[in-house]
Amino acid sequence: MKIDLLGLEAFVGVAELASFTRAAEHLNLSQTAISHRVKKLEGSLGVQLFRRSHRDVVLTDDGATLLPKIKSMLAGMDAELERVRTQAVAKRQKLTLACLPTIAMDLLPQALRIFDAEHADVTVSVVDTSASEIGALVASGSVEFGLTIVAAGNHDLVTEALFSEDYVAVCPADHALAKRKQITWGDLVKEKLIRVNPQTANRFIVDQALGNRSETPNWAYEVQHTLTAFRLVREGLGLTIMPRSAVDALNDRAVAILPLSRPRISRTIGILSRRNVALSPLARDLCAAFKRKR
Repeated sequence: MKIDLLGLEAFVGVAELASFTRAAEHLNLSQTAISHRVKKLEGSLGVQLFRRSHRDVVLTDDGATLLPKIKSMLAGMDAELERVRTQAVAKRQKLTLACLPTIAMDLLPQALRIFDAEHADVTVSVVDTSASEIGALVASGSVEFGLTIVAAGNHDLVTEALFSEDYVAVCPADHALAKRKQITWGDLVKEKLIRVNPQTANRFIVDQALGNRSETPNWAYEVQHTLTAFRLVREGLGLTIMPRSAVDALNDRAVAILPLSRPRISRTIGILSRRNVALSPLARDLCAAFKRKR
């Protein structure tokens, strides 16, 4: 005899609520459907489970004997199914990494698309934060690796360079400089400029490249995030300096991208990991995906 789970569920519902109508509502079924399930179960068992009247639904002796056993069996099945589900969730592998917000705009989604094609069952946790925070997270082992700006720092960490890119000027598409193929820092002297705060690696790189001229430009606005600076440019409040890949990722026709020289400023992005600590196979696969996109 096959176990009729739907019939057993209907039987318990009617028995506990003492009503076919209320049981049907509770199980989101029609009264006809639940009556059919109970009758089918009774036919399979060869016994009557309920005595029906216009007012009441009462368990027969056979029904009363069967009820606690069926409830226990169904509860056991629910518990076992939940155990299997919990184990399945626990078995899902997890990979945690950190990256710069500007990398999260462009390179990260591309690499994750490649990674997901081979590891759809892996949960990936991304901490998009500053370069200094990435270094601390990698050093502490809170993340397996980071995508950040290559720079001298902690000797317990090692960086593998991926690519280098220039910083460019970004201006509104209708700005007087927008049609230029290239500009110099001298062209920006009379322009309102927007920069990010001194705690960011991008700000440090620009200031270091400009040297004692870092305060010469007209820095009219200072913001926390590169994306905020970009939004201010769109509103016509000034120009900003951004890594080329970040501007490309935004793909916004409301702005123009201007190669910038004298001085030309660039940064190198790399994979930061702990020295003498091997990356997990999953981390190695994701790093390989980053390399494929660059």
